[in-house]
Formats: sequence, C-alpha cells, structure tokens
Amino acid sequence: MTDTRTRPLRPAEPEPGILTHSRAGRESAAAHWLLSAHPFPSRAAMEWTECGIALLPLGTLMSAVRLPQDLVRAVADECGRDVDSFLDEACEGGPIICDPQGCRYYALVPAGMPATWHAAAVEWRALGVECLGRGTYLGVPEPGANSLNPHGWHSYWSVPMTSAGALCRPLDVARIIAAGRRLACDEQ
Repeated sequence: MTDTRTRPLRPAEPEPGILTHSRAGRESAAAHWLLSAHPFPSRAAMEWTECGIALLPLGTLMSAVRLPQDLVRAVADECGRDVDSFLDEACEGGPIICDPQGCRYYALVPAGMPATWHAAAVEWRALGVECLGRGTYLGVPEPGANSLNPHGWHSYWSVPMTSAGALCRPLDVARIIAAGRRLACDEQ
C-alpha cells in the first residue's frame, strides 16, 4: 500500500473541467524553488543561462545521493529497462540528475537524509555511493534540460523535477542501492 500523504502527486491528465498546470508552468515553479536554495538566486539563474548548469548548495532545501553509473545500469539491466525509465519508476518520478562526464547520477532527496541515513551511508561508500548535504554544492541543470546534449556533455535531468519541492523518497533510493549491492555480491 502506498502512503500518498508523503509522496508528491503526479500531474493529472487534462480533462474537461479539471484545472491542470502546464509542463512549462511546473518547470518554472521547480526552477524558482531550486533557485531559492542559492543565497543569490539571480546569480544561479545567470549560471543556467550562460552554462546550462548552476551550482546550488545542498543541505537546506534538498540533499543528494550520488550513485555510480555502473551500479544504476546494473540494476536497470537486471530489470530489463533503460536507465531513465527505470529510475523514473523506481523513484516514482523523484528528480534525478545524470552527469555523463562523471558517470554518475544524483537523486535529489530531503535535506535531512545525510544525517538520518548516516549509518547506511557509511556502508554505501564501498559501492561508490555518497550522501551529499550541508557544505556541498551540486551542479544542477536548468529545468527542461531533459536529455543528453552530445555536443556539450552537460548534466541533464534523467528524471525531471515534476513540481517545486518534489524529491525522491530516501527509501526508494535505498532500494536501488540495496539491489546494486546484491548484484555486486553475486558477481564476486
């Protein structure tokens, strides 16, 4: 049974008489929310305009879990899915950034996750997983950058942020890591 009280709702399909927000409206709201993490939001907005990536501080609005590409691909392959659709389903639409240059994925999670999951995070380091929080900056692509640009190899949203404040549930991310650990043990 899914607890819908803690999980962000997915956008509704438009129907007559039902008010829905456009994708552009949701991206704009997500952008404003992300920018609010920066002490100088206009500077971060300028970074998006000039570079396509803004360095945002973690630990106030959100934190991130860095997942090695090999771990994520192994779990996605085990499920017979491409990585982006696997992550979308596994994290129920929670936002995930792909860094193709660093061969990493970053699941955006609530700000308190690094402290709450400290004991597990210590064990995860052996797999190359890292919980990033206060004192760390993350290169965040502008909302709408939802695919790899082969000319720039910039980070992009593997799973786009569906609305302001909608983050991955830590338990969903932990399940991906546990599946990766199981596969790593099976290979040994």
